[in-house]
Formats: sequence, structure tokens, C-alpha cells
Amino acid sequence: MRQDYDIVVIGAGAAGLFFAGLAGQLGHTVLLIDHRQKIAEKIRISGGGRCNFTNIHTKPEHFISRNPHFVKSALAGYSPQDFISLVKQYDIAFHEKKFGQLFCDNSAQDIINMLLSECRKANVQTAFGRPVGDILKTEKGFDITSAETVFQATNLVIATGGLSIPKIGATGFGYDVAKQFGINIIEPYPALVPLTFTDKLKEMCAHLSGLSVEAAISCGRTSFSEGLLFTHRGLTGPSILQISSYWDEGQPIHLNLMPEHDVVAALQTARQKHPKQELQTLLSVYLPKRLAASLCDLHHFSGRIADLPSKTIEQIATTLHRWEVKPAGTEGYRTAEVTRGGVDTKDLSSRDMQSKTCPGLYFIGEVVDVTGHLGGHNFQWAWASAYAAARHMSI
Repeated sequence: MRQDYDIVVIGAGAAGLFFAGLAGQLGHTVLLIDHRQKIAEKIRISGGGRCNFTNIHTKPEHFISRNPHFVKSALAGYSPQDFISLVKQYDIAFHEKKFGQLFCDNSAQDIINMLLSECRKANVQTAFGRPVGDILKTEKGFDITSAETVFQATNLVIATGGLSIPKIGATGFGYDVAKQFGINIIEPYPALVPLTFTDKLKEMCAHLSGLSVEAAISCGRTSFSEGLLFTHRGLTGPSILQISSYWDEGQPIHLNLMPEHDVVAALQTARQKHPKQELQTLLSVYLPKRLAASLCDLHHFSGRIADLPSKTIEQIATTLHRWEVKPAGTEGYRTAEVTRGGVDTKDLSSRDMQSKTCPGLYFIGEVVDVTGHLGGHNFQWAWASAYAAARHMSI
């Protein structure tokens, strides 16, 4: 049994759904296929179930890629305001949180319903719960086999995402397709993921589990200032998730637990005004008491302010402003929000996401070596890369 289409899209997540609707509305016959019956799970669980669907401040510098210039063309071609206009057409209520993050007022299902509606309006055919088998290049395009059916397509779009959160269906299928056609893969790693520790630091984190503070976290020259949360296994929170995308195994990270205060100045002032005050008591003014106590215990800091020698004050300041810790690892793809790495951008056209060596083969969304910062940027890349492919595709 054979069925012919202008375009077959594999992967019914954010990028795949959006692309299919766009391409169908441009007059192309489109089949959207996914190995799972329940599609768009990553949209459904994002933003605590309310889908952080874009960020009004999205710029190229909010993305990590082996080629940092690759995202510029697609992002310029489809802006956050463009997607917001579509959301408004469907009367989806939304609100802005900090740093330009936009969330649905009601549910992430509103975004899924909108994307499915766009597909229905464009007469997109769907085949959900249909794993793809062989993919063959032909003179006319591609033959894609699923069960007893061969779908013939002039163009093939891979929108299968990365390896993050396998329990909702993430696989390395897109990478396998790329390799099949001689396209390089930048080694994938979990990103936007909690960091884990061992030994005494793990014990400390477990003791402080559930406690959060505002902190500045740095790795190399990159730094993020947001919330930090202690867990039973290590550290998470926005600042940690952000820095995890830049962290490589064996690297240290640095924690500034008092980014809004000068520790040396605070100690010197306390020495003049409250010389008999205990160090731990003073630190508890600026930090949660449990954290202050754990830091003093871990680093063997104690005594009255008046008795602290200058060298100890410097050590305390260094610990609180630039505490160096070395993560043992991450929680892995199980909890990673995205995947760093993927289809090498040097093998793709930044204009339309098409393979440079296999005409008619496109890669969009997370499967590409483009990883956004936390806060809606990854969704904006899904929309922008899908738009670039649909807009410039020739049949």
C-alpha cells in the first residue's frame, strides 16, 4: 500500500505540529506521523502544565550551538510577536512572568489545541501511534515505511526532538536518520538539568533539601542569577538549570550565595557594631539559618566576629561569593528539559533547515544542535525553525 504526499513530517511535537499546519496552509499535501498515540507531551508538561510558549526577549545570544550564528536567520524570520499574534487569534489568555516569559493562563492544552486546529484547517493528514521503519531516498524524494504502508514524499521533515524525558517518548530517532544520510551529530548531553553531588556535599544538600535562595551561579565566563534549590541529590532551580547547559563533566562551578551583599563589608560593620556576635548568627541575617549553619560546619567557620582574623574573613568572603564546587554529574535525560547537541548545523542551511547534501531532507526544532536558555526560548526556536523550513520549501 502506497500513499503520496508533498511532505511527510516525522514528530508531532511543537516544531512538527507547527510546521505541518504552516506547510498545509501553503497548499502542500502533508502527512504528520508520530510513534506515539498521545502526542505533544512535552508541550503538555512544560511550564508546570501552562506552557511557557515563548519569550518576548528572545535573541540569538539566548542559544547555545557549535555555530552561534546559525539561529539568526530563522529567529529574524519569525519573532515572538508573530507567535503571540497566532495565540491571540485563538483567544488564548496568557500572562508574562519575569524576564519576558509568557505562559497560558489556563493550560498548555490550549497551545496543543491551537496547533492541531491549524493542522485541521490545512487538511494535514495524521498517523499517530505509527512507528516509522525504513526510510529510503528515491529519485522522487523519500519512501517512508510504517507497518504495511509506504508513504512517498517529495520532502521529509524530521522534528523528533532530542533525548530528554524518555518516559514521554523521546528517542534518538532523528539522530539515526541524520547519520543514515551522512549528516554529522554533535554529541548529545542532557541540558537544563539538575546537578548532582557526592560525599559531604551530597549530605549537605540532602540536609537542606527544599531550601531555596537567590544566587549567582557561574561556569567559566557564563553566569546566571536566579533561584537555587537544594535537593536530596544536589542542586536545581533556574540558575542551576541554566548553568547546566554550559557545564561539562569534571568542570567546577562557582556559587555566589550573597550576590546582593559585600561579605567583607558586612563583617567589618558587624565587628564595629556587634563585636561579640557569633559568625553563624550574623550569616543568618543574610542566609536561611539552616544554610548558614551548614556552611559554617562544612568549612569549619566559627567564633565571635571580633575574634576573626583578616585571613579568615577573606576565606569566608570567598566561600560566600565564589564557592567552588564540582558536580559529580547530572540527573540525566530523565529530568532534563532539553538536549544539548544534535544535528550539526554546518550540514544544514540556516535559511531553510535543509540538508546541504541530501536535498529535500529537513531538520527542525530540538533535534538540531541549537539549545535555548530556560524561559520559552526553546519553544521560540521550534516555531522559528519550523517557519523557516515551511516558508522556503520548494515542492
